[in-house]
Amino acid sequence: MREIFREELLDRADFSIYKLVMLVTKRALEIAEGAPKLIDVDLDAKPISIAMNEIAEGKVKYKKTKEKA
Repeated sequence: MREIFREELLDRADFSIYKLVMLVTKRALEIAEGAPKLIDVDLDAKPISIAMNEIAEGKVKYKKTKEKA
């Protein structure tokens, strides 16, 4: 796996640390529960690292939803 920079991840999460943390956490939980990995990784890679790499590579994206009025 490659080194990931915060700015690269923030760009993928609408420049919000909160949204980035929520996106990484949700994806890491999915991976930990058995969801298929979207990238090739080492067998000893942790779910949080896999999730961050998937986001950096554009495999997982933040989706904006309409706010309720």
